[in-house]
Amino acid sequence: MAFIALVLLGGAALTWLSRRIERKSALSLLVPAFFGLWLLVLWQFVVTAFGVPQILLPAPSQIGHQLVAQAATLWADFQQTFLKSVLAGFAIGCGLGFLVAVLTDRVRFLQRGLLPLGNMISTVPIVGIAPIMVMWFGFGWESKAAVIVVMTFFPMLINTIAGLNASDHMQRDLMRSYGSSYWQTFFMLRLPAALPFIFNALKINSTLALIGAIVAEMFGSPISGMGFRISTEVYKMNVDIVWATIAVAAVAGSMFYGLLALLERRLTFWHPSYRSKSR
Repeated sequence: MAFIALVLLGGAALTWLSRRIERKSALSLLVPAFFGLWLLVLWQFVVTAFGVPQILLPAPSQIGHQLVAQAATLWADFQQTFLKSVLAGFAIGCGLGFLVAVLTDRVRFLQRGLLPLGNMISTVPIVGIAPIMVMWFGFGWESKAAVIVVMTFFPMLINTIAGLNASDHMQRDLMRSYGSSYWQTFFMLRLPAALPFIFNALKINSTLALIGAIVAEMFGSPISGMGFRISTEVYKMNVDIVWATIAVAAVAGSMFYGLLALLERRLTFWHPSYRSKSR
């Protein structure tokens, strides 16, 4: 009965907040914040009231305790995984994908060869790539960055090619009628039209990069890293530390995605999708 009452009260409070707070105001963040807090309270209540074993599902209070107690270790893991592997692999993979897409746009026959290859490589599971990269590049962060490059290269390539072809023929004919060169048309028309596609690839790759780094660390890593911490603590039955690591990875991935979405909003404010939302 107490659980049902907690669910009903939380649902009523969320409904009341969502109706009285406008989406465009700064207070709109209260709705997802309250929803997350409500889920944590329900989680704590269920685990405590029904005596769920810690090895199956630790309580949020236990996870929070480990976040504080293991702060130094979790920070070292974050630096190893995110600040080294993820950022390096993300930058190299997305940069190479964009440059090859521009080259493919100039050399048309590459589209017929690279795009089917990209679709084929995209279906290869990460658990098949990670051990090979560890054998090639060693147990350091370089092998994890190499896995991320493979995972992020083709999404950026395919989305950039699609974006460069997004401008219609009338717009290109108008640029040619003004005597514009290829690169003038590229920077003034085609690249701005491709920005929504490019940012779509960046946001997809932001999640793929973190997943790839964590999975790759499970196949060989130094004594730090989120994937290393998850795999070792699971064998020790320290499930609360595993959940604490997952929480750090979730927050880092969400903030990375949010920064890219904010940058997209700043650079593509002219896009019809944003103009329709602002009306």
